[in-house]
Amino acid sequence: MLPKLLAPLVCLGLALSLVFAAPETKKPRILFFSKSSGFEHSVISWKNGQPSYAEKVLLELGAKQGWDFEFSKDGSKFGKDYLAQFDAVFFYTTGNLLEEGTDKQPPMTAEGKQALFDFVKSGKGFIGTHSASDTFHTNNESKKGPDRYLNHGEKADSYVRFLGGEFIKHGAQQAVKNTVVNPTFPGFEKVGPEYSLHEEWYSLKDFTPDIHVLSLMDAPAMTGDEYKRPPFPSAWARKEGEGRVWYTAMGHREDIWTNPVFQDILIGGVRWALGQVQAEIPANLKDVAPGAYTNPPYVEPKPPTPAKPKK
Repeated sequence: MLPKLLAPLVCLGLALSLVFAAPETKKPRILFFSKSSGFEHSVISWKNGQPSYAEKVLLELGAKQGWDFEFSKDGSKFGKDYLAQFDAVFFYTTGNLLEEGTDKQPPMTAEGKQALFDFVKSGKGFIGTHSASDTFHTNNESKKGPDRYLNHGEKADSYVRFLGGEFIKHGAQQAVKNTVVNPTFPGFEKVGPEYSLHEEWYSLKDFTPDIHVLSLMDAPAMTGDEYKRPPFPSAWARKEGEGRVWYTAMGHREDIWTNPVFQDILIGGVRWALGQVQAEIPANLKDVAPGAYTNPPYVEPKPPTPAKPKK
């Protein structure tokens, strides 16, 4: 008789355990935004409506890391309500995103741009790869004038100040030594004291003074006038209000996206931007890269080669 009396109690206990079970952990949501108002990189180009190469890699990484991605090139969606559904925004963009530009995708509004800043300041994350630094570019590169690179970025766009630096130009693709400044930062633990990958490396300027440099590019050892300068940051992190901003100059080539070193660095950066891991990021630019504000010599752009007349 006793088992029969206990059976209803067991069933009741199971029912209560289901009702009061711990809710399933919500996956972090990341908006990968790849509008190209300027040059469109092939690695983020949509072909026949299919996800880009970088997006396919991110889907694989997201499945392993427990992240959900939304992919978009539509800048008109940016606003408080739209961004509220995400935990971080990831830029691989170019040009003035307030303009339709090259890819003819809807541009952001000025209010949408401000909504992004407010979103991050509130405690959310921002990730930028490669040409995220060639976005809202500051046109201050005339060879005339003592401040042609605005070495401290006083007049740089608000987005540049937010990101932490911006693109000048790049030379030929090449392998370059990057010295790891903070080997304890998430993603750099297994990289070692340095990494060297064959990539399209940007020469960068207008660094925000409060960035925490994660790795330094050995510019003096590189080939090309674009790199005739002291070492400068190739990856960094900074706080924006209560939020977190992370950037790496890598990401041009397809083989970079599948390189384990890049993936380690990227995964660590995304996890930090999401707040899944913690790290101290005191400003260190002056200490580790005292020559970062010394920019390369001005090189007169070569005029376009005239087309040969058809015979």
